[in-house]
Amino acid sequence: MAQIIDSLADSRRSTNPLFNANKLKLGTFGTNVSGGCSITKAPGSLEMNWQNVSSISRLADEMGLEALVPVARWRGFGGETDFNSHCFETYTWAAGLGGQTEQAAVFSTSHVPTMHPILAAKQATTIDHITGGRFALNIVVGWYQPELEMFGSKIMEHDTRYDYADEWIEVIKLLWTEKDEFSYDGKFFQVPNGFHQPKPLQGPFPALMNAGGSERGKRFGAKHCDMMFIAITNPDPEAIRAEIESVRKIAREEFGREIQIWTNSYVVHGNTEQEAREYYDYYVNQMGDWEAADNLIRVLGINSKMAPKDVIEGIKSQFIAGYCGYPLIGTSEQIAEGLQTLSDVGFNGSLLSWVDYEAGLRRFSTDVMPLLEQAGLRMPFSRET
Repeated sequence: MAQIIDSLADSRRSTNPLFNANKLKLGTFGTNVSGGCSITKAPGSLEMNWQNVSSISRLADEMGLEALVPVARWRGFGGETDFNSHCFETYTWAAGLGGQTEQAAVFSTSHVPTMHPILAAKQATTIDHITGGRFALNIVVGWYQPELEMFGSKIMEHDTRYDYADEWIEVIKLLWTEKDEFSYDGKFFQVPNGFHQPKPLQGPFPALMNAGGSERGKRFGAKHCDMMFIAITNPDPEAIRAEIESVRKIAREEFGREIQIWTNSYVVHGNTEQEAREYYDYYVNQMGDWEAADNLIRVLGINSKMAPKDVIEGIKSQFIAGYCGYPLIGTSEQIAEGLQTLSDVGFNGSLLSWVDYEAGLRRFSTDVMPLLEQAGLRMPFSRET
């Protein structure tokens, strides 16, 4: 079975860079929402307009990054910045960028309770054709109650969310692969005489990603997806390696599959480590929107009953810094070393964020990418290769 999945990935290798040979793949995260991934009032924080989105995405594409991954948001988190309140819907965002990019995989991030699978399948197929087979879908089961209430929905019990998502993606895969009409009769979805043409360019279907930290979430991703997104909650390398292997073990032993494991990182780049840490202190501790961060973690269920106050404050600071990503703080060499560490513990890729994405990407391109190539983590990139 694992060989079948491997050959499946090979069939998409010619169009989708997510299956290329780079040891550590890279992408941008959160460039469709105001503030990006940094909950800060610092100057340079991402202002949400199409010119900014387009410029950042084209730059990442020209650098050879593999992935452009948006955050699915429908409302912000309050505070002085109302973090993420200005947001572009991710399917139309991906369609627009698909026509402006040439290399990167363009993702949609889809909340399954807000989108019927027939519509999701059709929109995904359309974007796959626009991009020439570079579309990918990030599946989110839904966790932000104020957003779901806007749709007249309530958050389902944890495991029920994944039962619902199981049926949702099963219907989509049938639409993407069945040549003839089919009927689906599930607990949540009934599809009589289902039909879908044309099929996606990627055969049999576009690349899929999911982030799930619970055991049920891990099983969902291991069963259905090509990439699992794991947030690093314990910085100890052995703990990270064990977490990654636990997901790979589920994929191999329960579903006969090999999957990629990704995470997210925030970059604070300085001429010296001290300079980088001083800027971190500025945009997090001095200019952070702590009220918005407090609102975010409260929605996630993180509170004083779960952890001491100093631990809670530390979690808030990491969300402010870059959506609780892995810290890449320091000189070019230190950032490259941090990415080497991620590769060494078993990650296949990392999504990156900055306070100022465009300036950060340009410096990363000139100062860090050559070091990653020298380390053997990435191959030299040009549009001609």
